[in-house]
Amino acid sequence: MDPDGTSLEAVHHGRRRTDGHVDHVWLRVGDLAATRAFYTAFLEPAGLTVGIDSPDHLLLRAGGGSVSFVPGERPSAHLHLAFSSSGGEPAVDAFHAAALAAGGVDHGPPGRRPIYHPGYYGAFVLDPDGHNVEVVHHDR
Repeated sequence: MDPDGTSLEAVHHGRRRTDGHVDHVWLRVGDLAATRAFYTAFLEPAGLTVGIDSPDHLLLRAGGGSVSFVPGERPSAHLHLAFSSSGGEPAVDAFHAAALAAGGVDHGPPGRRPIYHPGYYGAFVLDPDGHNVEVVHHDR
């Protein structure tokens, strides 16, 4: 555990996974129902699928890893979650529209961001706990 109560873990899956990928992340949230409504609004454009959906746990699969949301007395704070989309610019645009419709707060409209690298197209929305959620397409 780190000083903020966040659990840190190293995992070995043999040859099932490749190095350099996040295996899983668990986040504590203030209102799991609001979090569920927000994240499930843009599953497809973000390339996410639901792995677990129970009253006290929402697990979203992203590529070879996962993100879990669980209720907590002290919600995780100040996070940036970026999901890579293979659906191109239309998927990024769809994420932004769906996230705003689900109650998210605009934190950067869809667009190219050459400051990061040529071909970077992303959008940013704040989730119910104030985390900066991004869907990005790398066209390079």
